[in-house]
This record gives sequence, structure tokens and C-alpha cells, in this order.
Amino acid sequence: MTETRKLAAILVADVVGFSRLAGADEERLLARLRALRSDLIDPTIAVHKGRVVKRTGDGAIVEFRSAVDAVRCAIEVQDAMVERNAGVPEDRRIVFRMGIHVGDVVEESDGDLMGDGVNIAARLEGVAAPGAICLSEDAYRQVKARLNLAVTDMGETKLKNIVEPIRAYSLKVGAGEAPKPAASEAKPAAATSEKPSIAALPFQNMSGDPEQDYFVDGLVEDILTGLARVKSLTVIARNSSFTYKGKAVDVRQVGRELGARYVLEGSVRKAGHRLRITVQVVEAETGAHLWADRFDGALEDVFDLQDQITDKVVGVVEPSVQRSEIERSRRKRPESLDAYDLCLRALPHMEHVGPDGARIAAGYLEEALKLDPDYALAHAILAWSRQILFLQGGFDPANKTAALAHARSAIGARVDDATALAIGGFVLSQLGGDQATALSAMGRALSLNPSCAIAHYMASVPNVYSGNTAAATLHAERALRLSPFDPLAWYAPLVHGLVALAEGRYGDAAAGYAKSVEMNPGSAVLRYWKAAMLALAGRIDEGKAAAAEALRINPQLRIRMAFEGGLPRPLAEKVAEGMHLLGLPE
Repeated sequence: MTETRKLAAILVADVVGFSRLAGADEERLLARLRALRSDLIDPTIAVHKGRVVKRTGDGAIVEFRSAVDAVRCAIEVQDAMVERNAGVPEDRRIVFRMGIHVGDVVEESDGDLMGDGVNIAARLEGVAAPGAICLSEDAYRQVKARLNLAVTDMGETKLKNIVEPIRAYSLKVGAGEAPKPAASEAKPAAATSEKPSIAALPFQNMSGDPEQDYFVDGLVEDILTGLARVKSLTVIARNSSFTYKGKAVDVRQVGRELGARYVLEGSVRKAGHRLRITVQVVEAETGAHLWADRFDGALEDVFDLQDQITDKVVGVVEPSVQRSEIERSRRKRPESLDAYDLCLRALPHMEHVGPDGARIAAGYLEEALKLDPDYALAHAILAWSRQILFLQGGFDPANKTAALAHARSAIGARVDDATALAIGGFVLSQLGGDQATALSAMGRALSLNPSCAIAHYMASVPNVYSGNTAAATLHAERALRLSPFDPLAWYAPLVHGLVALAEGRYGDAAAGYAKSVEMNPGSAVLRYWKAAMLALAGRIDEGKAAAAEALRINPQLRIRMAFEGGLPRPLAEKVAEGMHLLGLPE
């Protein structure tokens, strides 16, 4: 095996108390770690040009080209974890320790790294405080003149299995890297609105080809136009954000000067006949990355590539910002909440589509509508919560009546919120059996914002009910491409299951619902429907086990749901047949 010796900056990270967390709920812990890797850790590493050398179950070893990149990456991840842990009980928080060292390493032919550079970083991680970053003297020497950091000198520190003591520094986490003073006179700070605002900075043209400037600027303009369709966002005008073109700026400074909570930035690089575009969304106050991705395409397809990137960015920014806004709302004092905050507080309780969460969400939404009786999104989510309470909580007709009334308010003639239209239409499809009105509302939603993932997810179901299985599949797959980490991503396999049911492919229907349960394990109703599909596929014992688990979570589930949830009569009878095979309650 060949090997190469080189100098590298090594970051080692580990979860504090992993065994204790795993012992409490291993399945949920692993799911949370996978989510953190996909939407925070890996994108942040990529932005700072890092390479994951090895994953260690509850941690990782990462190589960077410079100590500055390694430290910036570590700060952003740790700062983001402070945000994400806000409101989470202390005994369930995921907290990382990190160690960073710059030293000599040996790279094996398979990319693995060995040597003192890795060993010292690993030992520094072991002496770091929970949530902190521990730097070796070699690493700190390289970053102290380039980054404004608050550190504590730990002195000469004896590390396990390292012969000589290492001088170590503990990096303060929570405030991030302090911004350097601006060279020019600072602009007056703008007021920040309660509604989240986003500014799109001019992308960097790193291709060395001035001719590409038109593409770079056009791409940002398209993205701004797409983001303007998202009613929950205030988009800073191009003539404000483009004043930063050609300047080195700090996103915190941009946020203060433009009154933007979030900043979208990116770069374009040309290599031969290929283009690589990198895009990221940063929280202006902390500098933490919410999302990052890169796109590759052929130069001759430049306009198609521009459309694809715009579509994806607009689709993914809304749920990314929404997650951040939910955390922000949780930290607010109850007396300072407005209708928007109350909607945000309701949303996480809707993710499992169960009656317990819907009941909590309904309380927040009723309060939101007292503050703003015409708030379309509050009407829509309240309609959805009442629908869930009706179908899964005892079939109280008052819940059905309220759900339909709020749904009609959500799709009123003056409503121009794509999300409200989609959810309101979905409820009318489910409880009113009015597929034509539902599809009309979905059409309005998607004409307002073609990149609204929730509208595509919701539109797929009434299309199945109307017999448009091809259209349903297209909507589900498009939604998944737009927002693969969306809380509603489990709708995509559910729709595949519904399509298979409609086509008499019961084994495929069971597989679709099984995948949906895997993505949303807290949902009792998904398990109940999975049980029916298994029974129709002849897998009675598996169906009984799935049904028993569903009824353990929610004992109020009944066969009657199949006939009350908008399904065409032939499909409802087929689902009921599966449930009868399992002896489930009427």
C-alpha cells in the first residue's frame, strides 16, 4: 500500500455522552444525527473545503487545507448546535466536543490518514469541554492573526499516549467569530422586521471569464424573483444587495445594514466546458450555515442549469429558513408572540400528523387568529389540525365542520399564499371529497410559487383520488427533489403507496407505506394504513403486528377512516377490506 506524508489541519469531533443518549432512544438519536449530517455538518464541511476522512459512529475525523478553514467550520457547527439545542431538554441535547491540530500526517492510498497529526487532534477533542473547541498551539498560532477569537489558554496539557505535553487553547463558542472592523465608514443599521428577511448577494465569478458575469447576475436575479413568491419571506431588493458587488463583506455586517436575517451567497467557477455553482444560506446574526449545495453542468446548457438552480434554491430555502424561525420563536417570551410566531410554534406539532400534536397546534392557531382573523396560513394549518382530530380522534362532527370552514377561509379569492392554498385545498380533498376545488387551489398555489415543495406534496394526494396517478407521482417526485429534507418528505413514498393501491399492486403499496413509516416513525395512522396494505398483500401476521403498534400509539384509530378521508369509494372499500382481514375495530 502506497502512502504520502503531508501537513494538514485535522478536526476531530465526537458526541458527548453518546452511550447515555443511545441508551435512552437509540433509533431517534441516530435519526437526529443523520439529519444533522445531511443539513448542517456535511454542507458546512464542504463550504470550508474539508474532507471527511472517517466517520466514527458518533463523530468524525475531517481534513482541511488550512487551520483557518478548520476553525471556521468548527465554530459554525458549534454555534448552530447552540441554536438547535434551544428548547430541547438538557438530557436529550446533542453536544459535540472538537479538537483541532495542524501537523504531519500520513495519507494511505485509500485516503485514510494516520500519524501524530490525527492522534493529537483526537486527544485534544477528549480534553475539550462539552460544546467547546480545543486548539493546539500550532493550530492557534495560524489563526490568531486572521480571526478574532475569544480563547482561554489551558497551558501545557498532558494528553493520553502523547509523550510531550501540548499547549492547548479552549475556544469560546456561542458568539462565533467576531467580525473585524469595516475599513470604510459603516452604514446605519436598518430595522429588522418580525417577518424573516433574506438578501441575495451578487455571486462571485471565479471562472476568470468576464463574459460569465451576465450569467452570474442573471442567476441571482432569477433566485430573487423566485424567493419573492414565498409569502413568509421579505426579500431585500436587488438594488440594495447588489451594492456589495466586488466587495469583500461579512454577512453579519450585511445583515445589520440591510435588515436581513438571512443572506444567500454563492460562486460560479468555469473549468473547460463545465460550470460549478456553489450556493449557501447563512443566518446573518450568527454566521451559521443553514444550507449549502453545489451544482455542476455543461456550459452549453447554461440557461437550463440556471433554471434548475433557481428551482432548487427557492424550494429548499423556505423550509430551511422555517426551521431556523421555529427555533427563534421558541426562544421568545410568551407575551411577545405575534400571529406569525404562533403559527411557527404550531408547525412542529403537525409533523407526525397525530391527534396529540394537532390538539397542541390548534391551541396556538386559535390564539393566532384572535390576533389576526384574516391570517390565511393560520386558517390553513388550523383546518389541517381539525381534520386530523376528526379522522384520528373520535369523529367529532364539530372538528369536521371547523376544518372545512377554516379550509375555505384559507383558499379565499384574495389569498396569495401558496402554502395556505395548498393545505386548505388538501383539507377540502380529504374531508369534503371536493377534488376539483382542491386541485384548483393547488393550481393557484403552484402558479404563485412553482417551487413550493409543500404544494407539490399536497397536490399529489387529490391527483391520486381523481385517478391522475401519473400526475400524482410527478408531483411527489418533484417535491422530493425540491426539498428532500422537508418534514413532509414522507408524503412521497405514501403517494407511491397510494398509486400502487389504486393499480392493485398491494406488495408495492405496503412497501410505500413502510418507507413512509420509516421516515415518520411517530405516526400511528401511517402504521395503520401500512397494516391494511400488508393484509391485502397476504402478509397477515406482519399486518397484525403493524396494526397493534398503531393502536398502541393511538387507540382511537378505526376502519371508518377509510370512508371519511376523501378516498374514492372503490379504494376506500379495498382499504377497509384489508383492515377487516386484520380484525380491526370499526
